[in-house]
Amino acid sequence: MIKLAAALAASVVSLALGQVPAPSRAGGDRKPEAIALWPGGAPGATGKTEKDIPQVIVYLPPADKANGAAVVICPGGGYAGLAMNHEGHQIAQWLNQHGAAGIILKYRFAPYRHPIPLEDAQRALRYTRAHAKEWRIDPQRLGILGFSAGGHLASTAGTHYDSGNKDATDPIDRLSSRPDFMVLLYPVITLTGPSAHTGSRHNLITKDADAKLIESLCNDRQVTKDTPPAFLVHTSEDTVVPPENSVLFYSALTKHRIPAELHLYEKGRHGLGLGPADLPFSSWPDRCLAWLRGRGVWNGPSLPK
Repeated sequence: MIKLAAALAASVVSLALGQVPAPSRAGGDRKPEAIALWPGGAPGATGKTEKDIPQVIVYLPPADKANGAAVVICPGGGYAGLAMNHEGHQIAQWLNQHGAAGIILKYRFAPYRHPIPLEDAQRALRYTRAHAKEWRIDPQRLGILGFSAGGHLASTAGTHYDSGNKDATDPIDRLSSRPDFMVLLYPVITLTGPSAHTGSRHNLITKDADAKLIESLCNDRQVTKDTPPAFLVHTSEDTVVPPENSVLFYSALTKHRIPAELHLYEKGRHGLGLGPADLPFSSWPDRCLAWLRGRGVWNGPSLPK
């Protein structure tokens, strides 16, 4: 883990310049590719600068390691920015190491408000499914992973999805936006009460949002019997996004008999990413892989050649 962290730390990204790092030995052997989700311009865009153009940055694993699984990655940042390195590029490279495609989502954030970030996430899921054959991905083994506010976005995508619009002019919009699984790291889940992260709420829906909108984005209250399975990670020392957020979501999932696993570590601040090697928190990647294997995501059917 120490060698991996050192290799990944070298891949620091200049978000302001829109740079994509060359792949390190910790990831795949193909250059990551940044792609605009709507080449003709994103719905609701108010400008044409980089922050107005939602993108996916596609990391594909070496062909001889690819297992067909894929994960859309939502970095955190309080809906005010994106932690693209330790909650984006490092995660995609880790996924590549273990045979999965890592699809980093550069979603729009404040001053963009709900539902814009959700629409970007839904488009990323549809877009990945649309390119499943080209990227050698099984469209039924596509998950979403998010950190902090990105965890809120990921859990929103997992509780607010549709099967696609069969009459849409754009063939991508005809595909499902439902993720097959969720991985949520110290996620924002509730937008009310003492456990809410008010910064994320204000950036996403403004300070004056009505109660009905707030309720609709408290994602523990949006779980149904059809919500996809989830793997959750949090720490007791997290004072930015209290661990009760993960507990609320886990409880809602188990109430509806949705497969779920929660790891609540004692030590660790907010925003750890893969985690430092000297903390037990750094064991979450291995535990997550074990959960995914147990659910058949990592060892699914072979893809056609």
